[in-house]
Amino acid sequence: MAAVPQIITPDFTVHVTDSGEKFSTRDRVVKDVPPPATTKPTNEQFFSKKDPSKPDIEFLRNHFIHEGRLTEEQALYILTKGTEILRSEPNLLEVDAPVTVCGDIHGQYYDLMKLFEVGGDPANTKYLFLGDYVDRGYFSIECVLYLWTLKIWYPNTLFLLRGNHECRHLTDYFTFKTECRHKYSERIYEACLESFCCLPLAAIMNKQFLCIHGGISPELVTLDDLRNINRFREPPTHGIMCDLLWADPLEDFGQEKTNESFIHNHVRGCSYFYSYHAACNFLEKNNLLSIIRAHEAQDSGYRMYKKTKTTGFPSVITIFSAPNYLDVYNNKAAVLKYENNVMNIRQFNCTPHPYWLPNFMDVFTWSLPFVGEKITDMLVAVLNVCTKEELDEGRDSMDEERKAAIKNKILAVGRMSNMFKTLRQESEAINELKGLLGTDQLPRGYLALGSEGIKSAINSFEDARNVDQMNERLPPSVGENGSPPSRYSSLGRNKSASSSAASSPGASPLMGPSPLSSGASSATAINSAAAPPSPTRSKTLPDSPTKSSTNIATPGAPPPRSSSAGATSPDVTRSKSDNNLASAPGKDKAQMGASPNTQKKSIFSKLKDGKK
Repeated sequence: MAAVPQIITPDFTVHVTDSGEKFSTRDRVVKDVPPPATTKPTNEQFFSKKDPSKPDIEFLRNHFIHEGRLTEEQALYILTKGTEILRSEPNLLEVDAPVTVCGDIHGQYYDLMKLFEVGGDPANTKYLFLGDYVDRGYFSIECVLYLWTLKIWYPNTLFLLRGNHECRHLTDYFTFKTECRHKYSERIYEACLESFCCLPLAAIMNKQFLCIHGGISPELVTLDDLRNINRFREPPTHGIMCDLLWADPLEDFGQEKTNESFIHNHVRGCSYFYSYHAACNFLEKNNLLSIIRAHEAQDSGYRMYKKTKTTGFPSVITIFSAPNYLDVYNNKAAVLKYENNVMNIRQFNCTPHPYWLPNFMDVFTWSLPFVGEKITDMLVAVLNVCTKEELDEGRDSMDEERKAAIKNKILAVGRMSNMFKTLRQESEAINELKGLLGTDQLPRGYLALGSEGIKSAINSFEDARNVDQMNERLPPSVGENGSPPSRYSSLGRNKSASSSAASSPGASPLMGPSPLSSGASSATAINSAAAPPSPTRSKTLPDSPTKSSTNIATPGAPPPRSSSAGATSPDVTRSKSDNNLASAPGKDKAQMGASPNTQKKSIFSKLKDGKK
């Protein structure tokens, strides 16, 4: 009986080069980049051992850093418990000092971790976030789940306000809906939207500062107007709720060439620009010191506007907490720490993060232009087996018409090859710019620049802001671009909430995470001390990792809002030892210029049963 020949199966897990060097095909090409987490946590890992009814904060922090995901039930548990707490809060929160105020986050989870390093551990630091936790960045759902977990643990010391991006219309237009579908499901997205509608709209910090996302409104006269809003809904495109989320101070704030207090906001496509006069009138009427808001990217992470005449304190302060916004702005981020009557603005830089292709595109879709180019190259090579001379000499039986047809086909495939090459090159450039801007639509005129023009389109913070301006607008609604109608939701209100008054009118990541960097941080402190107001001067914040401070003094106890007296006036001077600005009359002031329910039970029982 003949022996059956043995078939040797090659080992595809090892690649041998021509020189004999062996490589494992199972190893990562870039070995210093850790791979993403591939397993979802068990309920034993998910719940804290200290309090089994709450998620484990430290576990979630590290799990999200490694791009890990939760089960759908675990994510819904966080969102549902967080929503219950948010729904019970009033429209207008009362937050006492000390507190750290934070601006826009925009899905930059790794920078959010840096923010907590700079601002302090949430376990023993009070936080007030001004909204815009999602969209534009590719880690929005991680930001939401982590912040909502902190809210579950610290409901009385961590406060979350609503931003203009916490709505259906914008999350559908930008990246958050796509991200939720890609990483989780439509169910998670809908749970997020329900929770967004429960976020409070404003906060009074230390009885002195109005903290909101956008700005004031012509319909906002007293603080009671804030308490009377029905916030449990999709934000309207006009009215006081819209203005709280969308309004901006005028660009020439304090140097207006018009006497109007409110001007249509053509940049946003809705709401208003408010003037220095409008801000001062509101502050004086409500006996407040300043308006603290977010909503606008700032090169230095913050901006202090013109001081009021009665108090000498900046009438408006903008805080932006997303460094190197969209990976292209190259801006610093900042948080505002208010403690012991000292306002300390601390800056920090961006942190490395994993890379995602635009709009969560997978590598196969991304590579199609390259594959098309190579296939046409192969076709050209096959057809070029016969040279032009050989075709010209062809057999006598081949008529001239047939020879011409073959030549035309070869030339056509050659042109197709060149076309695919151009398409690939320009597709890469366009996808790169789309990824930087976090949008599907490029600014008008940029396609005409060609691939080289697109690559050099953004070189500075101002370039980035100008290019991205169209994405700061309210997205087009039904009828403007044929998009499907927005599904506005009207959520039931909690009868026990103090704000129950009538409504106003109105994946495949290509890289794992890099280790967190120790981005340089700096601080600017503002001390509020009772002293007569003095004229405004200029101070430029150093662009170095060293810390700096700016102080504006207030009395030991804030004035009651019922008082008829205005807020106390600050005065500022520089301290030589630590570059602080401390209060003293007659000294130069720092420039505050443009430096920059059934379902719930099933979820809970499911998790608890799984835990047992």
